[in-house]
Amino acid sequence: MFVVLISFPPIKAGKDAEFQKWFASSNEQFSTFKGFIGRRLLKPLAEGNYAAIVEFENRDAFQAMHGSPAHDKAGERVMPLFDGNTTPHFYEVIIG
Repeated sequence: MFVVLISFPPIKAGKDAEFQKWFASSNEQFSTFKGFIGRRLLKPLAEGNYAAIVEFENRDAFQAMHGSPAHDKAGERVMPLFDGNTTPHFYEVIIG
């Protein structure tokens, strides 16, 4: 399994609800891609920024989604909500 942990930048003031709506909507779009397992949004319990866990069957399946027009459009919609850029961290599950 291929996993991406995404650290989101701060969300602009007053845009949390819009960001959460975008995440739910983009989940629906990305779930149609072959190899998609799941995508979860994490909200910090204390101060901090949102994060996400993205799971695909393998790296090739993730890259197919990541290089798609649907991914590009989703990125265009969410970027104005951020005060900075996302930071992805890529992993391969080896035990579990």
